[in-house]
Amino acid sequence: METFYLVVFVLQLIAVMALELTKGSKDRITTTSAFSSFKNNYLVVYSLMMAGDWLQGPYVYFLYSQYGFSKGDIGRLFIAGFGSSMLFGTIVGSLADKYGRKRASITYCITYILSCLTKHSPQYRILMVGRVLGGIATSLLFSAFESWLVAEHFKRGFEAHWLSLTFSKAIFLGNGLVAIVAGLLANTLAGTLGLGPVSPFDAAACFLAIGMAIIMFTWPENYGDPSEGKTLVSQFQTAASAIASDEKIALLGAIQSLFEGSMYTFVFLWTPALSPNEQKIPHGFIFATFMLASMLGSSLASRLMARINVRVEGYMQIVFLVSAGSLLLPVLINFINDSSGERGGSITASGQLLLLGFCIFEACVGVFWPSIMKMRSQYIPEESRSTIMNFFRIPLNVFVCVVLYNVNAFPITAMFGMCSLFLFLAAILQRRLLVVADKHKSRAVENWASDKLQDVETEPLNI
Repeated sequence: METFYLVVFVLQLIAVMALELTKGSKDRITTTSAFSSFKNNYLVVYSLMMAGDWLQGPYVYFLYSQYGFSKGDIGRLFIAGFGSSMLFGTIVGSLADKYGRKRASITYCITYILSCLTKHSPQYRILMVGRVLGGIATSLLFSAFESWLVAEHFKRGFEAHWLSLTFSKAIFLGNGLVAIVAGLLANTLAGTLGLGPVSPFDAAACFLAIGMAIIMFTWPENYGDPSEGKTLVSQFQTAASAIASDEKIALLGAIQSLFEGSMYTFVFLWTPALSPNEQKIPHGFIFATFMLASMLGSSLASRLMARINVRVEGYMQIVFLVSAGSLLLPVLINFINDSSGERGGSITASGQLLLLGFCIFEACVGVFWPSIMKMRSQYIPEESRSTIMNFFRIPLNVFVCVVLYNVNAFPITAMFGMCSLFLFLAAILQRRLLVVADKHKSRAVENWASDKLQDVETEPLNI
């Protein structure tokens, strides 16, 4: 392995350790033992759920190719997963508000375990069913667990700003450390131990089963809208009305879709960008490097959110601008130097520069996740939380399906340019969200002061 990759990894590891070990009193949130117990329980479950997800990633494409399917066949399987998340996942995820977030979390485990089991079959129809189940599970993963956490957090009377601690730790562990360990474990099972490419899926099912057991015996149930006899259509109408009537919610949904759409497109593009002429690059090690960068970002986010005078709506404008610049880098490099290097050789100097830029983008991803979670907890109404969060994923899934279907129709630089434009637009919308939130806050303060003044004027004098 080239020294360059190792240097990048070690430098990021040092940065993560420095951020974690140098936290002062201003960077830490003082909590209670009851909250710590609650938080740790959630972090264990969330880490197990993410382990079940991350273990499958490195070998999905490889397993399909081992079964003899073409690139087009595999592409249709991936499109089925995102399409399922958009159609069926939105419906199933929205049911969590009415029938319970704990039940929805257990449904996620069962659905994903069944999806893992389908990987043992080489039949295309069975694998397609597995992708549909996986798409439903993905919608539940990104809505039911967060909805349960927010509702249970406030039900137990914990301080609102303590949520940021749980969010940042969940991303640090689930999207960072667990992802790295899961990648290494998958490689060990499939390669070192020679158990084959289906073994990581079996391991994922085991982690999901353990997490499901913890949920069943330790999590209480909570709900969104408790109204009796409320249909799924009326739930969708309530959620749509909330988005249409509150500009903050609409802006938040647009920001999330723009960023996540760019992020998922990046997942498909980083390999050909770093090896345009089939250069030999250590994919697994680069993936681990990206996850370490994400950990660096989540650690930075935890310090920012711990400070009372720092607003999420403010610093996220900078994060979006930086991420837009990092994904514009491939366009600029191609414009200045279009050399793709020696076929089958090592990574070029341009590729090394791109890798550094991509690490910056992954650090922005690490900041984005806990920050968007905190903003969702502030602006999305509790009674329709899961439904609205799944609404946000509809344009995202449409976008990813279109990109997957047309991934070979446009030059890679055009795709990166589009993502950079989307991220710049997200920064503009984030600025608008800050302005709208400030106006709403000022109006609320004025109404409170007016009510107090009326109470004083109408209160009888005791002489």
